[in-house]
Amino acid sequence: MQIRRLTYFDFHKIKRLVSYLCTDDNDKLARSIMEEPLGIINAVLPLQLKFKSESFIFIEDNEILGLITTARTPGNPYKINITRLIFKENLYEVGKQLIEFVIHKFGGKGATSFMVTIDECHDELFNLFINGCGFRQCASETLWKIDKPTPQKSDFHWRYAQKSDATNIAKLYNDEVINIYKPSLTRTTEEFQAPLFCGFNDYYKIRYVIEEDKNILGYFSITTSDNLNYIFDLTTNSGYDFNYDHIINIMLCEIARKKRAFYPLIKQKKYTKNSEKFENYLKSKNYQPIQTQQILVKDFYKPVQQTSTNWNVFILGENQITN
Repeated sequence: MQIRRLTYFDFHKIKRLVSYLCTDDNDKLARSIMEEPLGIINAVLPLQLKFKSESFIFIEDNEILGLITTARTPGNPYKINITRLIFKENLYEVGKQLIEFVIHKFGGKGATSFMVTIDECHDELFNLFINGCGFRQCASETLWKIDKPTPQKSDFHWRYAQKSDATNIAKLYNDEVINIYKPSLTRTTEEFQAPLFCGFNDYYKIRYVIEEDKNILGYFSITTSDNLNYIFDLTTNSGYDFNYDHIINIMLCEIARKKRAFYPLIKQKKYTKNSEKFENYLKSKNYQPIQTQQILVKDFYKPVQQTSTNWNVFILGENQITN
């Protein structure tokens, strides 16, 4: 029994691991997993220089029983995100050991916090992370789908974000986070800058700002990992009344310049001051909420909670956005 880094030679074993999920995308899922650990250079780099996600596998008797994927937060290598957890049915202890492995591995390299987002319907998964591994429930985010995007030309003033804007963007974001969430969700200036090796990342992101008299009043971004689903994320100063139609239309136009077919998804951050107002706007436009995820956090330097021995059965695969 051992836990080690995933290698290219594990592909066929990974296919067997995900085959029990019984979906049409098993092969696609297996290939997407294998693409992530190919950066051999990334594997040996110190935490602050890593530029790709990493996967680790639990092996017993030459069979892969589980897999976990982690990615550092861009701009802040000491925040680690758990992006995928897969293990065979009933093998709860395998999932628990994989989680504890990455916490101790990256914690030993200087990581101070770990984060995972879980679909709100996965009650059993909450038990694993919260009762079993010492995570705590922090906040939530909802994705809303625009069924029939209709981008139109607009004279609304905006510009692309520059590296020099990062400090002001971070201040805007942190000011708009509700106070009770700030200890876990405050972000640094570096987290709003393009990563050093952005061309090697697992996603593509463009950043924009709304500026008035040299003051940044709004920040929004477009992120995609597959050139099909595009996530719109915006933060606006709660002291101003913004027309969300204008901002969303800008993002639609930006994608439409390059893509004919795409699926725009709007992220509602329920931990910001404008969240309720933004939700009312989304409902008024008849946009559809398709996924709500809970954000769970573990601070590495805090005492580990008592381990629970009562588990429910579940199989966790990769979260998929259904269009």
